[in-house]
Amino acid sequence: MTVDPIWFKGYPEGVPHTIEPDAYRSLVDMFLQTCETFQDKAAFANFKKELSFNDMRRLATDFAAYLQHDLKMKKGDRIALMMPNCLQYPIAMFGALMAGCVVVNINPLYTVHELVHQLNDARPETVVVIANTASVLEHALPKVNVKNIVVSHLGDMLPCFKRLLINFAVKHIKKMVPEYSLAGAVSFRKILKKGSKLTFRPVALNNSDLAFLQYTGGTTGLAKGAMLTHRNLIANVLQCEAWMKPVCSDPSKELIITALPLYHIFSLTCNCLTFFKIGAFNVLITNPRDMHSFVKELSEYRFSAITAVNTLFNALVNYPAFRRLDFSSLRLSLAGGMALQSRVAREWKEVTGNAIIEGYGLTESSPVLTISPVTQQAFSGSIGLPLPSTTICIRDDEGNPCELGEPGELTAKGPQVMSGYWEKSDETADVIKDGWLYTGDIALMDESGMLRIVDRKKDMIVVSGFNVYPNEVEDVIATVPGVSEVAVIGVPNEQSGEMVKAVVVTKESEEVTKEDIINVCRENLTRYKIPKEIEFRDSLPKSNVGKILRRALR
Repeated sequence: MTVDPIWFKGYPEGVPHTIEPDAYRSLVDMFLQTCETFQDKAAFANFKKELSFNDMRRLATDFAAYLQHDLKMKKGDRIALMMPNCLQYPIAMFGALMAGCVVVNINPLYTVHELVHQLNDARPETVVVIANTASVLEHALPKVNVKNIVVSHLGDMLPCFKRLLINFAVKHIKKMVPEYSLAGAVSFRKILKKGSKLTFRPVALNNSDLAFLQYTGGTTGLAKGAMLTHRNLIANVLQCEAWMKPVCSDPSKELIITALPLYHIFSLTCNCLTFFKIGAFNVLITNPRDMHSFVKELSEYRFSAITAVNTLFNALVNYPAFRRLDFSSLRLSLAGGMALQSRVAREWKEVTGNAIIEGYGLTESSPVLTISPVTQQAFSGSIGLPLPSTTICIRDDEGNPCELGEPGELTAKGPQVMSGYWEKSDETADVIKDGWLYTGDIALMDESGMLRIVDRKKDMIVVSGFNVYPNEVEDVIATVPGVSEVAVIGVPNEQSGEMVKAVVVTKESEEVTKEDIINVCRENLTRYKIPKEIEFRDSLPKSNVGKILRRALR
């Protein structure tokens, strides 16, 4: 007799234990069926310009036709997208998939050095770049081999007058477009115009075909391309869709705010693909760091869902104008990418009335492996339960399963797990063993199947033989009045091997002393966990989605 995993008993009513990852032949089939279902309903908006599902199908087809005819791109060719959140991104992404291409997402904030590495590793034939960062591509070109370049301006999909106004302001007033020269580059608008007059030839795709090369730092070394198939992404979309059912009684009426960049796997899968599939309206935020404009835009929509990382949730609840918004429609606040702090979760619930649901995953798993039940009414500190068709096992250093409640490395199996790293068999073998993905994260599972991340293996601090997990210390320091952000790292110490150091950013116009922090730590932590060194800074190093980078501090 087969015994169900213990986590199934924690599943909200209506959530299935499994999904069918072979429900669609490809992401393209899923895209076209969704467009047929929702047709004239609004799919995406940016700068108040809306595109319907029919618009998306038409424009993506035009883009795909141009790739096939003029650029001679064929199934399996790579195409790099180097754009922030704007309407051009989903058009190019879905269009590239329709042409059978493999999408290589690139952070538009990359330096020349980072860009050269990724382009040389993925070797895309074509790069679609936003004009704001075209100068970076120009400086990278002598060191890479790129055949075709497509340049787009932020306002390219807007009506004529607004397009001219936005593009002029971005370039000449805000000075956000450095001078560049890209010989032979074609404009995004011209591509769509020419593509509309060409005949698109449907490409035979299987769900085992490669869809994305999604780059990740992994646990060590240079960024590697996680090979994500159509089946990987379809599976994760269906898993997330199934998990949201208890709060999405009519999914087509959902409105999601997408402030995290679509080129990042969290936003790509959860916001772009999943909410598109259910027929939701997706509002793209190009620059969430401009908090004034961001909150002003939020005030114009009765949004039902938002995804963010801890730092963005924190920034929003500490922005006075945000607290005055109407949150009566908000049903889903999803956090991922980094540990959610209890203080931030508590303040978000107080301001919005909606509890943040925390999820967990990796680029290598498309990305979502676990999510807290969406019916949860308060912060629990847990990353939740394994998604349908996902199996989790906590293992010790010898690879043996741990007892419930014992910390060990979180390993996972499921249809969303990548096929491997691009052209890196050795690195693949290090993280996928006997079909299990070894995440490098230390976690524990309780008797109900709920999971809690203790920390990453490489972030763990060892003080005189005792393990200190930075998340625990950071969560305590974050409760000190006046503390805005904090990161905890280990630094060498002659007596204890390592000692705990805290790097703290305080809120504007508020004074916090080292003694304030030490006193709170003494009240909440055993002695060896208390920071021996505290440094105050104006900011902390962060990734493109706002995740605090402890390794940069180390």
